[in-house]
Amino acid sequence: MSLIDKIFPDPLPSVEEIEKKYAPRALPEGAKVTRIAPSPTGFMHIGGIYSALISERIAHQSGGVFYLRIEDTDTKREVEGATDLISSSLGAYGLAPDEGVDVSGVEHGNYGPYSQSCRREIYQAYIKKLLEEGRAYPCFSTVEELERIRKGQEVRGERLGYYGSWALSRGLSAEEAEARIDAGIPYVIRYKSLGDYNHKITVNDTIKGKREFPDNDLDIVIMKSDRLPTYHFAHVVDDHLMGTTDVIRGDEWMPSLPLHIQLFREMGWKVPRYAHIAPIQKMDGNSKRKLSKRKDPEASVTFYDEEGYSHEAVVEYLLNLANSNFEDWRKQNPSADYHDFPFSLKKMNNSGALFDFTKLNSVSREVIGRMSADEVFERAHAWAKTYDVDLAARMESNRDYVRSIFNIEREGVRNVRKDISKWSDVKEEIRYFFDDQFSLNREAFESQLSDNLRKDWPEMVRLFAEGYNPEESKDEWFGRMLEIAAGLGYARNGKEYKAAPENFRGDISDVVKVFRVLITGKTQSPDLYSIMRVMGPERVLKRVNAFS
Repeated sequence: MSLIDKIFPDPLPSVEEIEKKYAPRALPEGAKVTRIAPSPTGFMHIGGIYSALISERIAHQSGGVFYLRIEDTDTKREVEGATDLISSSLGAYGLAPDEGVDVSGVEHGNYGPYSQSCRREIYQAYIKKLLEEGRAYPCFSTVEELERIRKGQEVRGERLGYYGSWALSRGLSAEEAEARIDAGIPYVIRYKSLGDYNHKITVNDTIKGKREFPDNDLDIVIMKSDRLPTYHFAHVVDDHLMGTTDVIRGDEWMPSLPLHIQLFREMGWKVPRYAHIAPIQKMDGNSKRKLSKRKDPEASVTFYDEEGYSHEAVVEYLLNLANSNFEDWRKQNPSADYHDFPFSLKKMNNSGALFDFTKLNSVSREVIGRMSADEVFERAHAWAKTYDVDLAARMESNRDYVRSIFNIEREGVRNVRKDISKWSDVKEEIRYFFDDQFSLNREAFESQLSDNLRKDWPEMVRLFAEGYNPEESKDEWFGRMLEIAAGLGYARNGKEYKAAPENFRGDISDVVKVFRVLITGKTQSPDLYSIMRVMGPERVLKRVNAFS
């Protein structure tokens, strides 16, 4: 039995059979094939959604294919249920792949299996071919030997790695290797690099532009002792067979690019375009750092669900991070679907976008502002059923009332209300509409008023209550507020007041403020007239007269 037969004693499909099965994709000219290829480690990073969004946009706006591949060859780190989390997260954010495992666990597409652990024989067939061609070899170096190599390289000031004279198993004869296998000595398979570190190669990254690297001369492991491939080898085989045209991934993989390009070329395959994304960062004191799943709750996609950010808002915020011109496009196209935005890899930030909650909340308010009252109700209620059962119960038992609250300044108005940035804001935004949750004492009320208002508010309340008509139009109501203001020496508008402040005790906004605080407990709220209409006359008069 030959060395190769000892390594692969069981029959494997031929490389020719595999290539025939994975025929080139029939796609329109210019269509791109991209993928998201996470490891099922039990944690979905917001950076994964960011990368998936970019890959999905590049594929779909070109008429191409976006697929999900699960890279689960590192069995030690795999977490049960992580693949389901990945699929459900992608689906929730509108990034369901065209191919791969869906949220129900069903696999779609003609280029599977889409989990690397199910493609073992495919990788082994190509590794066997490399062994037959003398471009790979079994390596028996132990952990202790590899550590001695590392220390020796450090002492001599040489590069770390398994290469050249440091590649101890590279020169073993077939007979020596066979004897060691027969002796039960564990081994891995290494790729025999023909690269020259002193030779420079130039690569053109779609995001980062032209970069120069030393050629790869490392004999990297391509099959581990558990007979599964490493990422380096598996992703090259898969991207070739699955027809990936553009590999979009984190820039932590940039140093490995010479190796990956070398593998493609020496396998005789077309090299895909590579685009390396800088990570999302945050300020930490005066410096920037990557979002950390250990330090930063916002690194996990579950954070956004728990806080109640709509998935559309998170996606639009990520588009802002990826392409700075998205913000201007959105202003010019306020009601357009974000899929209409012409996304470009070349407009991405080379150094990494900075995470900003203020901006996220602003984007989110805009997104929710475009929703109807019914949609806001249903989305907020769905969130509350999981994360705030008391709020959910209140909404459920007051459906029409709460819908009316959400409809204030939402339909048929020029300036839509934008006071909700996430569903967890809803409880506070509707609290004052319910008597059992509204609390305002006289001291708190008067602390929010100017000296003149503290003297004048009792008369304002008396005049308001005497003439209150719940059926009056908004113009009629505001006209009466102007009469009250003018009668007590307040200007009818801010411009009049600013022109001669010495002639007035304030202006109309001060007068309205008195009733806003009495009715809502706040100095800022949506349109007060609309609030009063929703609350009803009994509740309004009860609050207006609370301290009279």
